[in-house]
Amino acid sequence: MKEKMTEHSIRLFEKKGFSETSITDIVESIGVTKGTFYYYFTSKEQLLMDIHLAYIDELLNEQAKIISTPGKTCKDILFDIVHMLLKSIKTKKSSATVFFREMKNLSNEKLAQILPKRDEFRSKIEQVLICGIESGELRANLDASIISFAILGVANWSYHWFDPEGEKNEREVADIFMGMILHGIEA
Repeated sequence: MKEKMTEHSIRLFEKKGFSETSITDIVESIGVTKGTFYYYFTSKEQLLMDIHLAYIDELLNEQAKIISTPGKTCKDILFDIVHMLLKSIKTKKSSATVFFREMKNLSNEKLAQILPKRDEFRSKIEQVLICGIESGELRANLDASIISFAILGVANWSYHWFDPEGEKNEREVADIFMGMILHGIEA
């Protein structure tokens, strides 16, 4: 029941927004009482927190698998991370939308649990970039921190516009992004 309530909440938060979705909306969408809601969650914010944790924890697990795969170049790892992010938007678009759009509705106490995980994800991208710089695979004059933010900005913003059923699939978009990131856009 908790999983069903979470899934319905994700769709409601995506459609109406966190602030505009009431606990009544959530329980009515699955035909249960508010008592059932409070059995599983202490508050609507706790539900939002659970959604955030589930999403970022899954991304961190996938990222760890990518990074630990032997024999990959830094460029391969960066591509795989960007591809994974786009794939998560394809397979979990509602969760991605809630994760990126509704973080502003978490209290400072809850943010203190989420932000370190987001920082960890970004930091691992930065470490891959540093490894690429040190190995000579990437230019020596790159600012790995700024580039890591840029990679995430490009990939994460795509939840707004990326249509997995559209003209380009997630692998093709990842190829375009990585071409732009690795080769720049100058002629």
